[in-house]
Amino acid sequence: MKNRLSVIVAGGGTGGHIFPAIAIANALRQLHPDTDILFVGAKGKMEMEKVPQAGYPIEGLTIAGFNRSSLIKNIGLPVKLIRSFLQVAGIFKRNQPDAVIGVGGYSSFPVLRYAQWKGIPTFIHEANSFGGKSNILLSKKATVVFTATDGMEKFFPAHKILVTGNPVRQNITQSGISKEEACQFFGLNPNKKTVLCVGGSLGARSINEAMQQHVKQLIQQDIQLIWQTGKSFAAPDKIDQSSGIYRSEFITQMDMAYAAADVVVSRSGAMALAELCVVKKPSILVPYPFAAEDHQTANAMNLVQKNAAVLVKDQDAMNQLVPAILNLVQDEQKQATLRSEIAKLAVTDADTIVAKAILKEILKK
Repeated sequence: MKNRLSVIVAGGGTGGHIFPAIAIANALRQLHPDTDILFVGAKGKMEMEKVPQAGYPIEGLTIAGFNRSSLIKNIGLPVKLIRSFLQVAGIFKRNQPDAVIGVGGYSSFPVLRYAQWKGIPTFIHEANSFGGKSNILLSKKATVVFTATDGMEKFFPAHKILVTGNPVRQNITQSGISKEEACQFFGLNPNKKTVLCVGGSLGARSINEAMQQHVKQLIQQDIQLIWQTGKSFAAPDKIDQSSGIYRSEFITQMDMAYAAADVVVSRSGAMALAELCVVKKPSILVPYPFAAEDHQTANAMNLVQKNAAVLVKDQDAMNQLVPAILNLVQDEQKQATLRSEIAKLAVTDADTIVAKAILKEILKK
């Protein structure tokens, strides 16, 4: 049995890929402290900032994904792909990994494909209820495919699937923060109804524009707002902080934000939903309609059909989102129902399940 292990974790692009990857890395270190973990991401993407903040080293690849909206922008893609494989070869030579974990994102494909060529065990985590194209291709030679939900046999080899749920950050799964403490952190009043509005780590135009247009209706009803706009929304903040609005491009302390909130407005990326289930919050979901294979709508409908969330379509957000917020904030019985049903879907130990399965495969060699 080998004592010192070397593991590469590949992927990123959004918080939905990065944060579960960090959760898995933390669980691996906890179960097997003698594990060297290196992240591989895409240069210029948010993993290059967030992973070092979590205490892990990362190397960036010169790579980009296929551009669906402008075919001419894909001209340089083959060159970038070849360059990325050469970079990956150098990374593997220096680190000699015992296993490679892919969580999705541009950098995931060349790293896992190279590992498979070398006969190194590869593990895939598919966070969504719809298999991504790269993960489907990679799954044929993968050791294990971890999925968030059941019914994924239509995308991946059935004998390789292990249903684990989505790894959620430990500071969220184990949060004991009170609403009072959380509201004070954001400079808000703990006795007022508070809405948390997040559009994912990159922001959500439809949510942001609806809030910008109609936020005064919330203020008039004495409702507070914690609003993560994302970097893509550059509208000036014209709202006086004394009105009960906390606005930021990115909220690092999401455990505080969830604890402060009575109601959450969110996109329906897989990780956002996993966190909402764990924190048991009544939620209004606005799926991003242009996500690959419209997987965010599929994710949202999985909750809506279980009476665990409310859905507002992206195209209807401008006119329907704020009225939906007002209705839910004022309907305590609906909140209680949503809270009860979403709690049934929570998985708090997915990171440990994934880490144990990976270690079992590596250490049996």
